Amino acid sequence: MRGGRPSAVDFGQQLRSLRVRHGLSQEALSHAAGVSVRALADMERGRTRGPQRRTVQALAEALGLDGDEAAILEKLAALGRPRPRTAPGPVGPGSLALPRDIQDFTARGPALARLLELARDTGPGLPVVTVVAGQPGLGKTAFAVHAAHQLAPHFPDGQFALDLHGMDPEPTTPRDALARLLGALGVADAAIPADTDDRAGLWRSLAGERRLLLLLDNAADESQVGPLLPGTGPSLTIVTSRHALAGLESVHRTDLALMRREEAVELLTRIIGPERVRAEEQAARDLADLCGHLPLAVRIAGQRLLSRPHERLGKLVVRLGAEGRRLDGLQAGSLRVRAAFALSYRQLLKDSQVLLRRAALAAGADFSPETAALLAGLSHDEAVVCAEELTDAGLLQSDVATERYRFHDLLRLYAAEQVDTEDGPEVRDAALDRTADWMLRRATAAALHFDVDHEHTPAPDDPDPDTAPTDRDEARAWLEAERAQWLAALRRAHGTGRHRQVLDAAQAMHWFSDLNHHWEQWVDVFQLSADSARLMGSRQEEAIHLNYLAWAHNSCAHDTQAALISADAALAAARDSGDGLQEGWALCYGASALQRQGRVEEAEERLREGAHRLATEKSPQGRLAELTILNTLGTLLRQTGRADEALDLHHRSERICRAGVPGRTARVITLYLAVTRLHIGNDLAALKRWSEAEAPLRQALAALEAGQVSAWAERARLHLGQVLAAMGHPEARATLRTARDALAALRSPLQAEAAEALAALDDAGIATA
Repeated sequence: MRGGRPSAVDFGQQLRSLRVRHGLSQEALSHAAGVSVRALADMERGRTRGPQRRTVQALAEALGLDGDEAAILEKLAALGRPRPRTAPGPVGPGSLALPRDIQDFTARGPALARLLELARDTGPGLPVVTVVAGQPGLGKTAFAVHAAHQLAPHFPDGQFALDLHGMDPEPTTPRDALARLLGALGVADAAIPADTDDRAGLWRSLAGERRLLLLLDNAADESQVGPLLPGTGPSLTIVTSRHALAGLESVHRTDLALMRREEAVELLTRIIGPERVRAEEQAARDLADLCGHLPLAVRIAGQRLLSRPHERLGKLVVRLGAEGRRLDGLQAGSLRVRAAFALSYRQLLKDSQVLLRRAALAAGADFSPETAALLAGLSHDEAVVCAEELTDAGLLQSDVATERYRFHDLLRLYAAEQVDTEDGPEVRDAALDRTADWMLRRATAAALHFDVDHEHTPAPDDPDPDTAPTDRDEARAWLEAERAQWLAALRRAHGTGRHRQVLDAAQAMHWFSDLNHHWEQWVDVFQLSADSARLMGSRQEEAIHLNYLAWAHNSCAHDTQAALISADAALAAARDSGDGLQEGWALCYGASALQRQGRVEEAEERLREGAHRLATEKSPQGRLAELTILNTLGTLLRQTGRADEALDLHHRSERICRAGVPGRTARVITLYLAVTRLHIGNDLAALKRWSEAEAPLRQALAALEAGQVSAWAERARLHLGQVLAAMGHPEARATLRTARDALAALRSPLQAEAAEALAALDDAGIATA
């Protein structure tokens, strides 16, 4: 002590003593307190006379100090804080020189070209300002420094770079930043005004007379940047920030995207040399993918390999391939991906931290605000506010059109780590159970909009009636957008023994699944529900869901052997429980699998047995099943050269549809009639009665498109195109091309048949429009 006041190092000595006593490195204390290592080093060496109260509190909490120890540390900090001065310390010209450029800088060509255009456009009027913002690790500073060096010849009056320390607990104040800028312009220390506004006025006056390039790196917010921007003159200012700085007006924005894979490999090549990359080209591409094409991660991987000249790239690929070890592997010296993410995470408000880490539990590539709200335990509005804050901070990417959010892969891993660290398994499981329950209730209610057995009855209680889908279009949109979420919820419900909820959800999905044959996930859905029925000991429900599973194997996964196994199991369960309807369906699905395997006689035998069994079922469900099995039998007859018999059978189905089925709406019967007309058109085509075939095929296509049954509609379009081609009709080529592309999008095997029909047109040289 000197004169009752501590020297500048007293606080630093106390801090270092406490850190050593608790066995912490500077890096460990930095991570725990959210204070940068550089700031800690400055404190311990006495370069920082006394940090602010919030910094001291963060350090005390990280060190686990009791009340008395924390009070002593705060007192030392308060005594060490210097009194305000009327002028800053000396700052000489040139002290804000541009940092060293990176020699292996890669890509970003379009963004650099745009900045060059801006530099050329600068004039005596409004100065040009561009903001480079985005998620941690995009290489914003590297880009800005490289751009500044490229643009320097255009700004002969000076190029200044100023780190605003926006991610530090104590960012540079505008007052201090202005002092440094004025000093860099040669203003004497004594001539710099004391007031911030006066300093800003003097800075604008001097900058307006010069052609300056100004790099403001790592900005905290708009209030920090605003006073530093020149008001007039031919200057160019580049601002980098992890925040969007959306409040800055009249600025250009430079959006840096993730690197493309080839750009990431090129950066790796520039770091470690082309020989090593050429020796393991696939490993280099895999490494770029594991780094998520994030420049910082690619650079770290490259620097790690550079320091290990004999290590194979494939070894690092194997290490990073384990998700739990990936962030550990992405560190080289002081460069660490995890540390870059942690700086942003520690700056967030508590609710935003919770939402970021819990959102990592969401299934699928993206998630909605309602999913984030459920996982985080927040209201929908609170979740939206937090998600937008995270988007502004570059920690989430948003899709404005769909109001959905997504992570970068490495950020998701970091967020998931924070769940383990800060929440623990009990909180994590509670969040997943809460979300799964809500999602399954909403999915069940939404799917029942398509269930013909519930068309005249109200849907069950939705978990949030105010936001529930009100019609089929809204229900379909929700079910498609949230497919990954409700499927994950179904798996969790099954895994935690909520088998009744699984069965109810899968049962509700039955009719909706017909609209989406291309979803292979139906195999997962109905495998889970069949297993739940078995575990509950219900043979009748097991028969129902095994039949659904057989359909999914046949129509969605195109796995005939699995379909036959499921159909046979359903048949046994149906007979055990005395369910004639499910017995008929099991015979039908088994026959479909046998027919696709070429076992035609066995298939026909099952279909005729099934038709006979269903003829005794008088329920609406039985009549629809009979229609299906008659149409399937007719198709088999046509494909085995008995098109006349098939046509008679399909006309019988048509008469049943025209007579109507009690208890079923006109919309349902219209779809069954459309499928029947599709079969009739194919029968007539097999008999080469082309002109007669055209009309029922067009009718079928129109009805199936109106009903949004894509798989059947595109099948009808294909067969219509084949008939039109046989007739030499000018619409043939366009019809077949549309069918081929749509069937490919649906991943249907029929896309090959459409491609062959188009090729046949080309070979025949038919000049169709």
